[in-house]
Amino acid sequence: MNYESEETRPRVGLLWRGDPATAETPTPQNNRLYPLFKAFADLNVIAEPVIYSDEMVNEIRGRLIRFDGVLVWVDPITDGHDRSKLDPMLRDVAVHGVLVSAHPDVIQTMGTKEVLFRTRHFGWGGDTHLYPSAREFEVQFPERLKSSGIRILKQRRGNGGIGTWKIQLANSEAGDALVQVQEARRNGPVEKMRLSAFMRRCAQYFSADGGLIDQQFQPRVAEGTIRCYLVQNRVVGFSTQMPRAPGDFAMAREKTMYENSEPKFARLKTEMESEWVPALQQLFGLDTNSLPAVWDADFLYGPKSQSGDDTYVLGEINVSAVLPFPPSAVNAIAQAALTRMLAVRSSRAARDV
Repeated sequence: MNYESEETRPRVGLLWRGDPATAETPTPQNNRLYPLFKAFADLNVIAEPVIYSDEMVNEIRGRLIRFDGVLVWVDPITDGHDRSKLDPMLRDVAVHGVLVSAHPDVIQTMGTKEVLFRTRHFGWGGDTHLYPSAREFEVQFPERLKSSGIRILKQRRGNGGIGTWKIQLANSEAGDALVQVQEARRNGPVEKMRLSAFMRRCAQYFSADGGLIDQQFQPRVAEGTIRCYLVQNRVVGFSTQMPRAPGDFAMAREKTMYENSEPKFARLKTEMESEWVPALQQLFGLDTNSLPAVWDADFLYGPKSQSGDDTYVLGEINVSAVLPFPPSAVNAIAQAALTRMLAVRSSRAARDV
Protein backbone atom coordinates (compact mmCIF):
# COMPACT_ATOMS: atom_id res chain seq x y z
CA MET A 1 0.00 0.00 0.00
CA ASN A 2 1.32 3.46 -0.92
CA TYR A 3 1.07 6.53 1.31
CA GLU A 4 1.47 10.21 0.56
CA SER A 5 4.70 10.56 2.53
CA GLU A 6 6.93 8.83 5.05
CA GLU A 7 5.06 10.67 7.81
CA THR A 8 1.73 9.11 6.79
CA ARG A 9 2.96 5.51 6.82
CA PRO A 10 1.39 3.52 9.66
CA ARG A 11 3.68 2.86 12.63
CA VAL A 12 3.41 -0.14 14.92
CA GLY A 13 5.39 -1.15 17.97
CA LEU A 14 6.12 -4.80 18.75
CA LEU A 15 6.60 -4.88 22.52
CA TRP A 16 8.10 -7.53 24.79
CA ARG A 17 9.69 -7.58 28.24
CA GLY A 18 13.41 -7.21 28.68
CA ASP A 19 16.12 -5.17 30.36
CA PRO A 20 17.04 -2.24 28.11
CA ALA A 21 20.24 -1.70 30.09
CA THR A 22 21.67 -5.17 29.43
CA ALA A 23 19.83 -6.52 26.39
CA GLU A 24 21.24 -6.34 22.91
CA THR A 25 19.91 -3.29 21.10
CA PRO A 26 16.82 -4.65 19.37
CA THR A 27 16.40 -4.43 15.63
CA PRO A 28 13.74 -5.95 13.39
CA GLN A 29 16.27 -8.66 12.45
CA ASN A 30 17.70 -9.88 15.78
CA ASN A 31 14.65 -11.29 17.55
CA ARG A 32 12.08 -14.09 17.29
CA LEU A 33 9.47 -11.77 15.76
CA TYR A 34 11.60 -11.08 12.68
CA PRO A 35 9.07 -12.70 10.26
CA LEU A 36 6.39 -10.34 11.55
CA PHE A 37 8.65 -7.30 11.12
CA LYS A 38 9.22 -8.40 7.53
CA ALA A 39 5.50 -8.89 6.93
CA PHE A 40 4.82 -5.35 8.14
CA ALA A 41 7.62 -4.00 5.93
CA ASP A 42 6.00 -5.75 2.93
CA LEU A 43 2.80 -3.87 3.79
CA ASN A 44 4.72 -0.55 3.90
CA VAL A 45 4.22 -0.32 7.67
CA ILE A 46 6.98 1.00 9.92
CA ALA A 47 7.43 -1.61 12.67
CA GLU A 48 9.72 -0.90 15.62
CA PRO A 49 10.84 -3.17 18.50
CA VAL A 50 9.97 -1.88 21.97
CA ILE A 51 11.68 -3.43 24.99
CA TYR A 52 9.51 -3.03 28.09
CA SER A 53 10.52 -2.81 31.74
CA ASP A 54 8.53 -1.56 34.72
CA GLU A 55 11.25 0.97 35.51
CA MET A 56 10.75 2.68 32.13
CA VAL A 57 6.95 2.55 31.96
CA ASN A 58 6.49 6.32 31.59
CA GLU A 59 9.17 6.65 28.94
CA ILE A 60 7.69 3.76 26.98
CA ARG A 61 4.19 5.26 27.24
CA GLY A 62 5.49 8.47 25.67
CA ARG A 63 6.87 6.48 22.79
CA LEU A 64 3.80 4.32 22.23
CA ILE A 65 1.31 7.18 21.95
CA ARG A 66 3.12 8.25 18.77
CA PHE A 67 2.31 4.90 17.12
CA ASP A 68 -0.85 3.79 15.37
CA GLY A 69 -0.72 0.45 17.16
CA VAL A 70 1.20 -1.76 19.54
CA LEU A 71 1.23 -5.58 19.59
CA VAL A 72 2.22 -6.95 22.98
CA TRP A 73 4.05 -10.13 24.04
CA VAL A 74 4.29 -10.06 27.86
CA ASP A 75 3.38 -13.07 30.04
CA PRO A 76 1.24 -12.58 33.16
CA ILE A 77 4.08 -13.94 35.33
CA THR A 78 7.78 -13.82 34.41
CA ASP A 79 10.67 -14.18 36.87
CA GLY A 80 8.74 -12.46 39.66
CA HIS A 81 7.32 -9.74 37.40
CA ASP A 82 3.66 -9.25 36.56
CA ARG A 83 1.63 -6.84 34.41
CA SER A 84 0.42 -4.55 37.23
CA LYS A 85 2.27 -1.53 35.77
CA LEU A 86 2.09 -2.48 32.11
CA ASP A 87 -1.66 -2.94 31.85
CA PRO A 88 -2.72 0.51 33.15
CA MET A 89 -0.21 2.09 30.79
CA LEU A 90 -1.57 0.15 27.83
CA ARG A 91 -5.15 1.14 28.73
CA ASP A 92 -4.06 4.79 28.75
CA VAL A 93 -2.30 4.41 25.40
CA ALA A 94 -5.49 2.92 23.92
CA VAL A 95 -7.53 5.88 25.23
CA HIS A 96 -5.19 8.12 23.23
CA GLY A 97 -6.26 6.41 20.01
CA VAL A 98 -3.63 3.70 19.64
CA LEU A 99 -4.60 0.12 18.76
CA VAL A 100 -3.47 -2.17 21.60
CA SER A 101 -3.54 -5.90 20.97
CA ALA A 102 -4.27 -7.72 23.05
CA HIS A 103 -5.99 -5.01 25.09
CA PRO A 104 -5.71 -5.70 28.85
CA ASP A 105 -9.50 -5.69 29.21
CA VAL A 106 -9.79 -8.39 26.54
CA ILE A 107 -7.13 -10.43 28.34
CA GLN A 108 -9.12 -10.16 31.58
CA THR A 109 -12.26 -11.25 29.74
CA MET A 110 -11.04 -14.25 27.73
CA GLY A 111 -7.39 -14.81 28.60
CA THR A 112 -7.64 -16.07 32.18
CA LYS A 113 -8.44 -19.60 33.36
CA GLU A 114 -11.85 -18.37 34.51
CA VAL A 115 -12.92 -18.72 30.87
CA LEU A 116 -12.89 -22.50 31.45
CA PHE A 117 -15.65 -22.13 34.03
CA ARG A 118 -17.70 -19.53 32.19
CA THR A 119 -17.69 -21.57 28.95
CA ARG A 120 -18.15 -24.98 30.56
CA HIS A 121 -21.46 -25.38 28.70
CA PHE A 122 -19.73 -25.06 25.30
CA GLY A 123 -18.86 -28.15 23.30
CA TRP A 124 -15.28 -27.76 24.54
CA GLY A 125 -16.30 -27.73 28.22
CA GLY A 126 -17.14 -30.26 30.90
CA ASP A 127 -16.96 -30.91 34.64
CA THR A 128 -15.47 -27.57 35.73
CA HIS A 129 -15.82 -25.56 38.96
CA LEU A 130 -14.69 -22.16 40.21
CA TYR A 131 -13.41 -21.41 43.73
CA PRO A 132 -13.31 -17.61 44.06
CA SER A 133 -12.38 -17.80 47.75
CA ALA A 134 -10.21 -19.96 49.99
CA ARG A 135 -13.27 -20.82 52.06
CA GLU A 136 -15.17 -22.25 49.08
CA PHE A 137 -12.07 -24.21 48.08
CA GLU A 138 -11.70 -25.61 51.60
CA VAL A 139 -15.33 -26.71 51.76
CA GLN A 140 -15.93 -28.03 48.25
CA PHE A 141 -12.66 -29.41 46.84
CA PRO A 142 -11.97 -32.40 49.14
CA GLU A 143 -15.28 -34.07 48.34
CA ARG A 144 -14.85 -33.52 44.59
CA LEU A 145 -11.37 -35.03 44.74
CA LYS A 146 -12.54 -38.03 46.76
CA SER A 147 -15.44 -38.70 44.38
CA SER A 148 -13.26 -38.71 41.26
CA GLY A 149 -9.82 -39.63 42.60
CA ILE A 150 -7.96 -37.11 40.47
CA ARG A 151 -8.51 -33.44 39.58
CA ILE A 152 -6.73 -30.58 37.81
CA LEU A 153 -6.45 -27.20 39.57
CA LYS A 154 -5.42 -23.99 37.78
CA GLN A 155 -4.81 -20.55 39.18
CA ARG A 156 -6.90 -17.87 37.51
CA ARG A 157 -4.01 -16.17 35.72
CA GLY A 158 -0.68 -17.77 34.94
CA ASN A 159 1.52 -19.16 32.20
CA GLY A 160 4.10 -21.84 31.56
CA GLY A 161 2.29 -24.32 33.78
CA ILE A 162 2.76 -22.09 36.85
CA GLY A 163 -0.06 -22.74 39.29
CA THR A 164 -1.53 -25.65 37.30
CA TRP A 165 -1.65 -28.83 39.40
CA LYS A 166 -2.56 -32.48 38.98
CA ILE A 167 -3.84 -33.84 42.30
CA GLN A 168 -4.41 -37.58 42.76
CA LEU A 169 -5.50 -39.53 45.81
CA ALA A 170 -2.69 -41.80 46.95
CA ASN A 171 -4.95 -43.85 49.23
CA SER A 172 -8.60 -44.17 50.19
CA GLU A 173 -8.27 -43.45 53.90
CA ALA A 174 -10.83 -41.20 55.55
CA GLY A 175 -10.02 -37.73 56.82
CA ASP A 176 -6.88 -35.90 55.71
CA ALA A 177 -6.02 -38.03 52.69
CA LEU A 178 -2.55 -38.58 51.28
CA VAL A 179 -2.27 -37.11 47.78
CA GLN A 180 0.23 -37.09 44.93
CA VAL A 181 0.68 -33.68 43.30
CA GLN A 182 2.61 -32.34 40.33
CA GLU A 183 2.77 -28.83 38.89
CA ALA A 184 2.66 -28.51 35.11
CA ARG A 185 5.67 -26.23 34.90
CA ARG A 186 8.71 -27.83 33.30
CA ASN A 187 10.74 -30.00 35.68
CA GLY A 188 7.90 -29.95 38.22
CA PRO A 189 8.54 -32.83 40.67
CA VAL A 190 5.96 -35.38 41.78
CA GLU A 191 5.33 -34.90 45.51
CA LYS A 192 3.37 -36.81 48.14
CA MET A 193 1.75 -34.90 51.00
CA ARG A 194 -1.40 -34.57 53.02
CA LEU A 195 -4.30 -32.89 51.25
CA SER A 196 -4.48 -30.22 53.95
CA ALA A 197 -0.83 -29.31 53.33
CA PHE A 198 -1.41 -28.99 49.61
CA MET A 199 -4.50 -26.85 50.17
CA ARG A 200 -2.50 -24.51 52.41
CA ARG A 201 0.01 -24.16 49.58
CA CYS A 202 -2.86 -22.99 47.36
CA ALA A 203 -3.71 -20.05 49.66
CA GLN A 204 -1.48 -17.81 47.52
CA TYR A 205 -3.88 -18.15 44.58
CA PHE A 206 -6.71 -16.29 46.33
CA SER A 207 -5.03 -12.91 46.70
CA ALA A 208 -6.18 -9.87 44.70
CA ASP A 209 -8.40 -10.98 41.78
CA GLY A 210 -7.29 -14.59 42.01
CA GLY A 211 -9.08 -17.88 42.45
CA LEU A 212 -8.81 -21.51 41.38
CA ILE A 213 -10.44 -23.44 38.55
CA ASP A 214 -11.10 -27.14 39.12
CA GLN A 215 -11.35 -29.40 36.05
CA GLN A 216 -11.93 -33.06 35.43
CA PHE A 217 -8.74 -34.94 34.55
CA GLN A 218 -8.54 -36.05 30.91
CA PRO A 219 -7.09 -39.59 30.64
CA ARG A 220 -5.93 -38.99 27.05
CA VAL A 221 -3.36 -36.40 28.17
CA ALA A 222 -0.65 -38.88 27.11
CA GLU A 223 -1.68 -38.19 23.50
CA GLY A 224 -0.54 -34.58 23.86
CA THR A 225 -2.16 -31.19 23.34
CA ILE A 226 -3.41 -29.37 20.25
CA ARG A 227 -2.92 -25.61 20.08
CA CYS A 228 -5.27 -23.79 17.73
CA TYR A 229 -3.96 -20.38 16.59
CA LEU A 230 -6.35 -17.60 15.60
CA VAL A 231 -6.21 -14.14 14.10
CA GLN A 232 -9.32 -12.48 15.48
CA ASN A 233 -12.09 -15.00 14.60
CA ARG A 234 -10.22 -17.11 12.01
CA VAL A 235 -8.04 -20.17 12.58
CA VAL A 236 -4.60 -19.66 11.04
CA GLY A 237 -2.77 -22.80 12.11
CA PHE A 238 -2.16 -25.50 14.71
CA SER A 239 0.63 -27.05 16.73
CA THR A 240 0.97 -30.17 18.85
CA GLN A 241 2.99 -30.93 21.97
CA MET A 242 3.65 -34.23 23.70
CA PRO A 243 4.36 -34.95 27.38
CA ARG A 244 7.98 -34.69 28.43
CA ALA A 245 8.02 -38.40 29.30
CA PRO A 246 5.54 -41.28 29.53
CA GLY A 247 3.11 -40.64 32.37
CA ASP A 248 4.25 -37.03 32.76
CA PHE A 249 1.71 -34.24 33.27
CA ALA A 250 3.73 -31.35 31.80
CA MET A 251 4.28 -30.90 28.08
CA ALA A 252 7.68 -30.77 26.40
CA ARG A 253 8.81 -27.44 24.95
CA GLU A 254 9.01 -28.71 21.36
CA LYS A 255 6.04 -28.03 19.08
CA THR A 256 5.14 -29.41 15.69
CA MET A 257 3.52 -26.72 13.55
CA TYR A 258 0.71 -27.20 11.03
CA GLU A 259 -1.08 -24.91 8.58
CA ASN A 260 -4.78 -24.27 9.03
CA SER A 261 -5.53 -26.67 6.16
CA GLU A 262 -4.17 -29.70 8.08
CA PRO A 263 -6.78 -32.44 7.42
CA LYS A 264 -6.59 -34.09 10.84
CA PHE A 265 -7.71 -30.85 12.49
CA ALA A 266 -10.40 -29.95 9.95
CA ARG A 267 -13.29 -30.65 12.30
CA LEU A 268 -11.66 -28.74 15.15
CA LYS A 269 -11.19 -25.75 12.80
CA THR A 270 -14.85 -25.90 11.76
CA GLU A 271 -16.08 -26.09 15.34
CA MET A 272 -13.88 -23.19 16.39
CA GLU A 273 -14.93 -20.86 13.57
CA SER A 274 -18.59 -21.78 13.24
CA GLU A 275 -19.57 -22.55 16.83
CA TRP A 276 -17.14 -21.92 19.68
CA VAL A 277 -15.62 -18.53 18.76
CA PRO A 278 -19.04 -17.00 17.90
CA ALA A 279 -20.37 -18.35 21.21
CA LEU A 280 -17.37 -16.88 23.05
CA GLN A 281 -17.98 -13.49 21.41
CA GLN A 282 -21.66 -13.54 22.31
CA LEU A 283 -21.01 -14.59 25.92
CA PHE A 284 -18.44 -11.85 26.54
CA GLY A 285 -19.84 -9.16 24.23
CA LEU A 286 -16.73 -9.05 22.04
CA ASP A 287 -17.04 -7.94 18.43
CA THR A 288 -14.56 -9.34 15.92
CA ASN A 289 -12.49 -6.15 15.90
CA SER A 290 -11.95 -6.52 19.66
CA LEU A 291 -10.46 -10.00 19.32
CA PRO A 292 -6.64 -10.14 19.49
CA ALA A 293 -4.48 -9.97 16.40
CA VAL A 294 -3.13 -13.36 17.50
CA TRP A 295 -4.33 -15.72 20.23
CA ASP A 296 -4.62 -19.45 20.77
CA ALA A 297 -6.73 -22.10 22.44
CA ASP A 298 -5.12 -25.23 23.90
CA PHE A 299 -7.04 -28.51 23.77
CA LEU A 300 -6.69 -31.98 25.20
CA TYR A 301 -8.34 -34.97 23.60
CA GLY A 302 -11.62 -35.81 25.30
CA PRO A 303 -13.50 -39.14 25.18
CA LYS A 304 -14.17 -40.61 21.77
CA SER A 305 -17.69 -39.98 20.47
CA GLN A 306 -20.12 -42.85 19.82
CA SER A 307 -19.08 -42.74 16.18
CA GLY A 308 -15.40 -42.99 17.12
CA ASP A 309 -14.50 -39.35 16.43
CA ASP A 310 -12.19 -37.33 18.65
CA THR A 311 -13.64 -34.74 21.00
CA TYR A 312 -11.73 -31.78 22.38
CA VAL A 313 -11.60 -30.25 25.86
CA LEU A 314 -10.35 -26.70 26.33
CA GLY A 315 -7.33 -26.44 28.62
CA GLU A 316 -6.66 -22.69 28.38
CA ILE A 317 -6.78 -19.66 26.13
CA ASN A 318 -3.53 -17.75 25.62
CA VAL A 319 -3.72 -14.08 24.73
CA SER A 320 -0.86 -12.27 26.48
CA ALA A 321 2.19 -13.64 24.68
CA VAL A 322 1.51 -16.10 21.85
CA LEU A 323 4.91 -17.15 20.52
CA PRO A 324 5.92 -19.05 18.48
CA PHE A 325 3.13 -19.36 15.94
CA PRO A 326 2.96 -21.14 12.57
CA PRO A 327 4.72 -19.39 9.67
CA SER A 328 1.41 -19.43 7.80
CA ALA A 329 -0.03 -17.08 10.45
CA VAL A 330 2.45 -14.24 9.97
CA ASN A 331 0.87 -12.42 7.04
CA ALA A 332 -2.61 -12.77 8.52
CA ILE A 333 -1.47 -11.18 11.80
CA ALA A 334 0.17 -8.24 10.02
CA GLN A 335 -2.80 -7.65 7.71
CA ALA A 336 -5.33 -7.80 10.54
CA ALA A 337 -3.28 -5.37 12.64
CA LEU A 338 -2.90 -2.97 9.70
CA THR A 339 -6.63 -3.02 8.97
CA ARG A 340 -7.43 -2.22 12.60
CA MET A 341 -4.75 0.50 12.83
CA LEU A 342 -6.13 2.27 9.76
CA ALA A 343 -9.65 2.08 11.18
CA VAL A 344 -8.46 3.50 14.51
CA ARG A 345 -6.53 6.23 12.71
CA SER A 346 -9.64 7.15 10.73
CA SER A 347 -11.75 7.29 13.88
CA ARG A 348 -9.15 9.44 15.62
CA ALA A 349 -9.03 11.83 12.67
CA ALA A 350 -12.83 12.13 12.61
CA ARG A 351 -12.89 12.79 16.35
CA ASP A 352 -10.26 15.54 16.05
CA VAL A 353 -12.11 17.43 13.30
